[in-house]
Amino acid sequence: MYSLLNLFIEQIQETTWLQWLAVILGIAEVLLARSNNIWLYPAGILGTSVAIYLLLDVGLYAESILNGYYVVMSIYGWIYWIKKKNEPPVKISWQTQNEWVISIAICVVGWVFFYVLLKNLPAKYFTPSNVPVWDALISSTAWAGMWLLARRKIENWVFLNISNLFAIPILFYKHLPMFALLTLFLFVVAIFGYFDWRKKVLSTEL
Repeated sequence: MYSLLNLFIEQIQETTWLQWLAVILGIAEVLLARSNNIWLYPAGILGTSVAIYLLLDVGLYAESILNGYYVVMSIYGWIYWIKKKNEPPVKISWQTQNEWVISIAICVVGWVFFYVLLKNLPAKYFTPSNVPVWDALISSTAWAGMWLLARRKIENWVFLNISNLFAIPILFYKHLPMFALLTLFLFVVAIFGYFDWRKKVLSTEL
């Protein structure tokens, strides 16, 4: 236990300013998402751009691709939320049966795609991933969650938290303690986010 604590302290001391920047932006993004504030997207775009560089550096390639996807989906979500100035904003809602099929398909297909990709990365250009199964799982479930978040579907919190749950130990293992703590924070906030959004939907159904 003592050695683990020392290791954690050493990792914190080695944390770069870029990691701190990504963490601060990540916290801002999730708090804005919980309050249903559109400014979550600018914060997310900048934070994930920084994260791509950091994750590539430690060999978490699927999560790097995931963060690239976050940037694309953040732009899409920003546009989708705004729509037109004279139109009402997109309301929070439960996902439909068709959206359930799509989100599950994103998880399954994404997991297989990332696993195959990570197992076959050319060694000439990349260091082979030593956690391909978990890296692929973390990324595929987050893909589905981000798609649902962009469409303001309550279930986005469920998919994102499955990703968070598996990401926390992997990030510690990869010596990214601040990212691990950020993910733990996101896990807790996502729980509250789910119930906040659920309450809003139920109040409109009465």
